[in-house]
Amino acid sequence: MASNVELSERSSPRHQKNRPREEKEEVDYMQRAQWLRAALLGANDGLVTVASLMMGVGSIKEDVKAMLLVGFAGLVAGACSMAIGEFVSVCTQRDIETAQMKRAIETKISLSEIDEQEEEEKKERLPNPGQAAIASALAFSVGAAVPLLSAVFIENHKVRMAVVAIVATLALLVFGVTGAVLGKTSVVKSSVRVVIGGWMAMALTFGLTKFIGSEAMQI
Repeated sequence: MASNVELSERSSPRHQKNRPREEKEEVDYMQRAQWLRAALLGANDGLVTVASLMMGVGSIKEDVKAMLLVGFAGLVAGACSMAIGEFVSVCTQRDIETAQMKRAIETKISLSEIDEQEEEEKKERLPNPGQAAIASALAFSVGAAVPLLSAVFIENHKVRMAVVAIVATLALLVFGVTGAVLGKTSVVKSSVRVVIGGWMAMALTFGLTKFIGSEAMQI
């Protein structure tokens, strides 16, 4: 009798309401890493490329129109380049993984050990070239727009250069933190790596742009 009462209480809506929620499905971070890598790579590239080009041109010619023109050209060219490069790269990766899956299936068929559900799950995890290309192009555009928007309304040349550098640094920090949070990795390590790497790339691009521009002005 007592067992029947206990069973009825467990099946009652009130008891079910108080029951702890079931654990959420485990996130597939390997699947997330595909688009996360493409998005962060594109954003970092866009930011570093356009910011360094703008500062390099700005160090040669104190003209906001020239800086913005170079920055916009870098945005368009870079976004297209990132999309095409990412599409080709991921297509190659997908072809390799698909060929490997076919060889594995043929081996399992000969051994009568094929699992259709497992094979379907593997197919779903294959990288998507179109998704990677779109993510890279959009991310590059977003990253490149940051220094452009930060400089467009500033008249003073020195202030404009300083603002672009500061905004670029803050944006790199945000990208590093975002990647770490979404990928469940170390925030400090990721942020430091992105900021230092971004500044190294900007310094190199800025130096070369200034040097080549100075030499061209003398000719």
